[in-house]
Amino acid sequence: MDTDTVRSPAADDSAGRRREQRGWYFYDWACSVYSTSVLTVFLGPYLTSVAEAAADADGFVHPLGVPVRAGSFFAYAVSLSVVVAVLAMPLVGAAADRTGRKKPLLAAAAYTGAAATAGMFFLDGDRYLLGGLLLVVANAAQSVAMMLYNSYLPQIAPPEERDAVSSRGWAFGYAAGALVLVANLVLYTGHDSFGLSEGMAVRICLASAGLWWGAFALIPLRRLRDRRTPAREAALPGFRQLAATVRDMRRHPLTLAFLLAYLIYNDGIQTVISQASVYGSKELGLGQSTLIVAVLLVQVLAVAGALLLGRCARRYGAKRTILGSLVAWTLTLAAGYFLPAGAPGWFFVLAAGIGLVLGGSQALSRSLFSHLVPPGKEAEYFSAYEISDRGLSWLGPLLFGLTYQLTGSYRDAIVSLVGFFVLGFVLLARVPVRRAITDAGNPVPQRI
Repeated sequence: MDTDTVRSPAADDSAGRRREQRGWYFYDWACSVYSTSVLTVFLGPYLTSVAEAAADADGFVHPLGVPVRAGSFFAYAVSLSVVVAVLAMPLVGAAADRTGRKKPLLAAAAYTGAAATAGMFFLDGDRYLLGGLLLVVANAAQSVAMMLYNSYLPQIAPPEERDAVSSRGWAFGYAAGALVLVANLVLYTGHDSFGLSEGMAVRICLASAGLWWGAFALIPLRRLRDRRTPAREAALPGFRQLAATVRDMRRHPLTLAFLLAYLIYNDGIQTVISQASVYGSKELGLGQSTLIVAVLLVQVLAVAGALLLGRCARRYGAKRTILGSLVAWTLTLAAGYFLPAGAPGWFFVLAAGIGLVLGGSQALSRSLFSHLVPPGKEAEYFSAYEISDRGLSWLGPLLFGLTYQLTGSYRDAIVSLVGFFVLGFVLLARVPVRRAITDAGNPVPQRI
């Protein structure tokens, strides 16, 4: 036999792991377009305009007979989708761990979300209820799918590879978001030259995100594989399963301590993302085109930032790199307080600072948490992580709104968010991650 063609079992295992990792990256590539084009840019203003077209003389719509201001309908629909996701994620996560069959559940969640997003093409006229329903389904499905997707990380990457693998996944997602957003903006801004109305252009942009999501989800679904797990007890309904997961986490208090730190500083991150455009338009007087370019800049630089911080983690460890990113967030917000009004160049500098730390801080938080999850409970624990990421990020917007209400200044409101990063830094610095990894039953990487 030709010895050059003989592959060792270790080489086969490494090749199979690389194949799974490459497939895993492509789910971020598939679904991040929904977050960027649909949620961040197009759906909010468009669904609000559809609701306004259906409103009565006082500006109210009446879903299920409940009077709701048309301008609030989108926010309420997003809130309802979070409630649905919070009910579904612990249940699906426990079922995935119990059966070991994550891939069919990931496929179901991904294609439910992709189909709902593609269905937004039919959102026209006064069909605000259809838009609300599709938003709730798509947003909840995305949360469930992301929870399952994240839970693959400790299974496809050994401890020493996770920071790099997680960072590449985030980079793939931001790259796809930027690429499709550029194409959508070309269509939207030049809709007349394409013979399209503005509304039709938006509907095509919304539907294209669903088609992109569904098409590229095929790659991870072909390459990822299920793992057999020991038989476990049946999953409990909704909040009871979440409560059971939290009770189990109490046996791993250091994991819970990290999750608390992440909840705090991630609340600050999510609030900056959601309120930066408000700050730019209301306080700095910047136009819509400037804000969209800033969103694109954040997407592009987040790719480089995720990869750069991933390299830093290999040298300094994930915990130190995350702590450094929280210092950078604090300095960026402090600088944002002093931005002059009517100066888009300085706002782009702020957007660049956000982009460089955004992807890396999120990617490394995910990989660090993966070390703290007891083996066999990946999906269940990542359901709690995803709820922290999506379902509990309300303190930051509340503080932002209250600060503006009390001071009348968006500058004071934006700088009030510094507290989340300072407190998150202190809480994370106090977590002995090596001991936390050992207590969870996992091997400790050389650098963490």
